[in-house]
Amino acid sequence: MPYISPNLRLLFSPLKPTLSSPLFISIPNPKPSSLFTLLASSSSSKRPRSVPYRDSLNLRRRNSSTFSERKGRGREVAMEETAEESRGSSSSSFGFNKRRAEGQDKSDRPKKNPQLKERKLNPTNTIAYVQILGTGMDTQDTSPSILLFFDKQRFIFNAGEGLQRFCTEHKIKLSKIDHIFLSRVCSETAGGLPGLLLTLAGMGEEGYSVKIWGPSDLDFLVGAMKSFIPHATMVHTQSFGPALTSDAAATVPAPNKASDRIVLVKDEVVKISAVLLHPHCSGQSQIKPGEMSVVYICELPELMGKFDPKKAAALGLKAGPKYSELQHGKSVKSDRLDIMVHPSDVMGPSVPGPIVFLVDCPTESHVQELLSIECLSEYYTDVSSQLTESTKVVNCVIHLSPASVVSSPNYQKWIKKFGSAQHIMAGHEKKNLEVPILKSSARIAARLNYLCPQFFPAPGFWSLQHLNYSASDALASCEGLTSKICESISAENLLKFTLRPYAHLGLDRSHIPTLIDQSQVIDELHSEIPEIADAAEQVRHFWHGIKESREVLTPSKDDRVMIEEPWLTENTLPSCLENIRRDDLEIVLLGTGSSQPSKYRNVSSVHINLYSKGSLLLDCGEGTLGQLKRRSTTEASWDAFESNKESNNDGSSQKSPIHLNVNNESMQDINGTLFSRGSQMQSYWRKPGSPVDHSAAYPFLKSLKKVLGEAGLEALISFPVVHCPQAFGIVLKAAERVNSVGKVIPGWKIVYSGDTRPCPELVDASRGATVLIHEATFEDGLVEEAIARNHSTTKEAIEVGNSAGAYRIILTHFSQRYPKIPVFDETHMHKTCIAFDMMSINIADLPVLPKVLPYLKLLFRNEMLVDESDDVIDSLGVAS
Repeated sequence: MPYISPNLRLLFSPLKPTLSSPLFISIPNPKPSSLFTLLASSSSSKRPRSVPYRDSLNLRRRNSSTFSERKGRGREVAMEETAEESRGSSSSSFGFNKRRAEGQDKSDRPKKNPQLKERKLNPTNTIAYVQILGTGMDTQDTSPSILLFFDKQRFIFNAGEGLQRFCTEHKIKLSKIDHIFLSRVCSETAGGLPGLLLTLAGMGEEGYSVKIWGPSDLDFLVGAMKSFIPHATMVHTQSFGPALTSDAAATVPAPNKASDRIVLVKDEVVKISAVLLHPHCSGQSQIKPGEMSVVYICELPELMGKFDPKKAAALGLKAGPKYSELQHGKSVKSDRLDIMVHPSDVMGPSVPGPIVFLVDCPTESHVQELLSIECLSEYYTDVSSQLTESTKVVNCVIHLSPASVVSSPNYQKWIKKFGSAQHIMAGHEKKNLEVPILKSSARIAARLNYLCPQFFPAPGFWSLQHLNYSASDALASCEGLTSKICESISAENLLKFTLRPYAHLGLDRSHIPTLIDQSQVIDELHSEIPEIADAAEQVRHFWHGIKESREVLTPSKDDRVMIEEPWLTENTLPSCLENIRRDDLEIVLLGTGSSQPSKYRNVSSVHINLYSKGSLLLDCGEGTLGQLKRRSTTEASWDAFESNKESNNDGSSQKSPIHLNVNNESMQDINGTLFSRGSQMQSYWRKPGSPVDHSAAYPFLKSLKKVLGEAGLEALISFPVVHCPQAFGIVLKAAERVNSVGKVIPGWKIVYSGDTRPCPELVDASRGATVLIHEATFEDGLVEEAIARNHSTTKEAIEVGNSAGAYRIILTHFSQRYPKIPVFDETHMHKTCIAFDMMSINIADLPVLPKVLPYLKLLFRNEMLVDESDDVIDSLGVAS
């Protein structure tokens, strides 16, 4: 069972350049909990068609091998053999795309210029609704997103991490989105925005662009994304409200008063306005980034009543153009009578336009400001308000505010001002914690857990009894509810509030996913694969025999010895595993997919659990900050650090050979360390020959050295790999330990490849590794595509591990074209296993790891290749 350790000490991303840096985090009051509760669940109803596994494999190979032809026809990729002088000595060399490794592979292609979608709007809008996209409800780490849907327009409010997976799961096409609005600018509301923009930019021939709206601190987020998001994707970003710095200005003119409405969108379909909400603090002169919040008001236009031709004829009008003028609100003169005919004379009663509020009030300090905003008074319809003809009736209020704020007396007082409006509590409610978002993923996890609970922890399924509550049992904390002053319910995944047709105005629960418990999933599995029960029993016996097998296994004397045929010594236990404890190390694969999230695999992330000593995250997916400082952990940088730490406290000694002229012998050291002056995203292979700014790296290395010691680690070393500029792999080496009789036992060694082609640097770094976690994006038949994108095939990854004498190989980072299980050849899988999301591997169980693979193949024998939404298939061209 995965365990969240007391100190999540380091977030460390060894992959592509992203906005990231190591974070040292101390978590108070630690307690064991399943990391599986961090993975959401909910599903589509579509089931893959069952086919024999062999036929399925053939279909996979056939579909996959033609994929590049369909997607990349007419595209030429410059591929070069690895140059021995720049790659080091190696028994073999692998082809790779040098232009991609240098960051120049796109310079000779026409640049994409994503355009906004042009819509022909339909003012009558036969269908319109708001819908809860339940991102973050079961993990409480992001705010839920809201979809405002029209026939020809789509609006999304907030884009927290997980939005893409949710939309893929429920077949909500992100390519149809026109606008994204942020209620605040913070990780909870915008953590999924960078990945979403990259996905949209990679769709189709030219990509898509959307308009992004947010308060003025949105400018800071845009500035941070410029280094890795195409500029053309963000040109339509517009901020509003007072600028937080003197050198920045909002792109939307500010109103006369800070609390006045700001009209952002106004067309035939909808008017969307924003009201800024500041924390109420009289002593504070300037608002800090992240403190500004927004109340969004969505108003649909009034619809004219039905034209009555009989009334028109009775008033002396002839059929013709005057009928049309009356329907457009104009008065006309009667053809037969000496009177003026007004629209109200011949039209039925008009249908008022529905109004929706989206409220994000993060603190009680914001609530005080909310109560004082004058421009909202025209929407108040409670008994204490002065109702006038201009009073607008609000139909639905969606509260993004946290439960602690919603329950406060002042907030409850503000809620009651909306009379009979329907209130949907979409903030973090306790009830939502137990409703998984991605049911497809939870279903796979339940099947894996049944087969091998030692590697796949229980997915934390929910209790149907607990969740079978009626609407009357939903959250109803509004003061005065007994008098029906207001009606409140908890939000649920895909809950709708229909706006049009007007006859259906109100809540619509028909799209809320049906619930399923773990016993139903297992019953379905037994029916589908009857022999799975015997397979699960056989897998359980592996652990019964671990003790006996350890008595047979003999520790190797030297992990560095190269073995000609590694599989001949598969029963040789590495000396570092002698008398190993289960609380020493656990590897949890949090994400095992490439490029972008899918409903079965999240993007790459590996949790290294050191139990009481802390933990690390390797490659943390979207939003990780670890990349910025990783350039200072190469072996050359560590050597420079050790040679300088005694000469000067800040490591700025001028005696270091690294600071010699770039034309002398120290040039090799300069090229070996990446913490050098120049472009931060400069290619490792084309760095400028400039002196290393070691003083900048020294404080970081000093702190990191201390943290590593506290975590029981001897070394953390980055090494360059072949993928794109500043792509690295990671080596983690545990410190030696002494057993009860005084014998010194070497520490284990974990190597993480990151995104890469096979390369000598990776082989050298993996010598004698206890575990090599290697990317295997493509199947063996797609080697040309692997070269073009500087990724590895399954066979190539295994060859790297075999060449380096690694004890165990874990394959991960699979292309999302393999949604459930990748294509692989079992011939050389004697020391290898396939990774799945939330797979938890204890170091004491490494001897058993490869034995599980044939049973995993049995578990997925009936699965088809493609069970993803069109958006994922269309966006596979995004650089991975």
